[in-house]
Amino acid sequence: MLRFLLDKFWNEDVWLPPNTSWEDITPGPDKVVVYNDHRHLLYPIPLAFVLIALRHLIENYWFAPFGKSLGIKNTRSKKAPIIPKLEAAYQECSKIKHKQFFSREQICALAKQLDMTERQVERWWRLRRSQDKPSTLVKFCENAWRCTFYLYNFSYGVFILWDKEWLWDIDQCYIGYPHQGVTSDIWWYYMISSAFYWSLTFSQFWDVRRKDFWQMFVHHLATIALLSFSWVCNLHRIGTLVLLLHDCADIFLEAAKAAKYANYQKFCDVIFTIFTVLWIVTRLGIYPFYIIWSTSIRAPMLLPMFAAYYIFNSLLCLLLCLHMVWTWLILQVAYKAINAGKMEGDIRSSSSDISDSSHQSNHSTPNRVNNKKDK
Repeated sequence: MLRFLLDKFWNEDVWLPPNTSWEDITPGPDKVVVYNDHRHLLYPIPLAFVLIALRHLIENYWFAPFGKSLGIKNTRSKKAPIIPKLEAAYQECSKIKHKQFFSREQICALAKQLDMTERQVERWWRLRRSQDKPSTLVKFCENAWRCTFYLYNFSYGVFILWDKEWLWDIDQCYIGYPHQGVTSDIWWYYMISSAFYWSLTFSQFWDVRRKDFWQMFVHHLATIALLSFSWVCNLHRIGTLVLLLHDCADIFLEAAKAAKYANYQKFCDVIFTIFTVLWIVTRLGIYPFYIIWSTSIRAPMLLPMFAAYYIFNSLLCLLLCLHMVWTWLILQVAYKAINAGKMEGDIRSSSSDISDSSHQSNHSTPNRVNNKKDK
């Protein structure tokens, strides 16, 4: 039964161009080019744990000392006093999806039970919630690690793609498809990129927890799926271009966050400005008018279409829709930064600091939060 289902799922008529079989693109010594091996998709999983170990070492022995030298504190806020009933209510509240605050009814009931004022209950809640937040140094190290990886991956991508014909002529992504060989440098580029997203998927459970936790979890899995399917179907050429384009702006995004945690506000503002311009140019300029235009207009002219290609192209278009949403949020941050004279909050993320300040300033609406989308 399992074999029947797998055969149905991996139907050649769905995943491959007409008159092409899996046997045609299976690696072998008798083949003219080196084809992608689907079994290699298992390699990024152990490699992800290598990246996690490397990240742990770099954060503890490089970024943490560097952050401390910049004056970033590794201390948390004052601990909330131990009150069993409040603690039980807090733990129950944390288990409820999307619920971040005690309700007004809970606050009133708990205040009566414990002979406390409503303000005392709210103050305890804020202290207890702050107690669960990671220190500024931990957040700085996390962003520094991501910035370092994106810088490395983008630099490596430029280095290996510089002499590749499809970087300069995107039509080469389709000419000769699917009989396009993979070189060792492209192999490593795909494996390391996939391993990074696997590592984010695993480490998300102990990293700085944001309110869009599950959305980002699904995002990482979807990215891994796209990388995996494009690898299996030999669509690695267009995949490398998408990877290169997306790593570019993320370098400055993570750098801006790290600079803000280090209280280098002017430097943060400069980097944020560069990030905003680069984001708009790459995500709303090059991506739709070069990448998607090519996959939607040029590709059908150069190769026969098949079902999987329409699926991939639809996912690329969906990614463009997400870019538009994130751009709107980024422009909102930019507008507020211009008015305030500095960047406020966490770019494209659910900032707990913003949420708490909103809660403190409006006691009549304790469930109000200020959400921002993270990549």
